[in-house]
Amino acid sequence: MPSFDTVCEPNLVEVKNAVDNAAKEIATRFDFKGTSAAIELKDKEITLIGDADFQLVQINDLLTNKLTKRSVDVRFLDAGDVQKIGGDKVKQVIKVREGIATEDSKKSSASSKTAK
Repeated sequence: MPSFDTVCEPNLVEVKNAVDNAAKEIATRFDFKGTSAAIELKDKEITLIGDADFQLVQINDLLTNKLTKRSVDVRFLDAGDVQKIGGDKVKQVIKVREGIATEDSKKSSASSKTAK
């Protein structure tokens, strides 16, 4: 039975560039002036910080647009829950996934074996 390997990895350099571009745009946009809106990347985790939930949605949309322009698939992102971090500030951690989940890989392997 022949075997095959699939590689499913995001281009982390392009992810870093997209986060940097989003951070620059957040610093210059009028609707984010005077707020705690920020975005940062640390070890395959993107942290969004804002004053309210709607601001996190705006930052997430901005990040999605930057990633799409750099040809990075947004399906690599796993958005976590919105957490309160004191006062009226909120944050959300988005993890950058690599690879395929074990269950999904077993399903695709089984379907390719049955299809022959």
